[in-house]
Amino acid sequence: MKKIETEFWNLEVQGIDVTRYNQRFQELALLCVRTCQEESDRVERYIGGLPDSIHGSVAASKPKTMQQATEMETGLMDKKIRTYAERQAANKRKS
Repeated sequence: MKKIETEFWNLEVQGIDVTRYNQRFQELALLCVRTCQEESDRVERYIGGLPDSIHGSVAASKPKTMQQATEMETGLMDKKIRTYAERQAANKRKS
């Protein structure tokens, strides 16, 4: 159980794979119920594992529920990925 709790506290998004992060976070949160009993604690831990590029924006929105946090995160990551793709396309056109 200690290993699972350690993974829960150290879980972070790898690259842009937020779907995998969300899924694993939910699994670990269910297994670590006594460690993170309050919704606010889960939200705080969830935000802590987000990439620096969106961490501040999600934290600033002060989500009260996991649903609010994941919706905010999903919107920001989608925008980030879209912007990156647009830049790549623009750079190819310049070449």
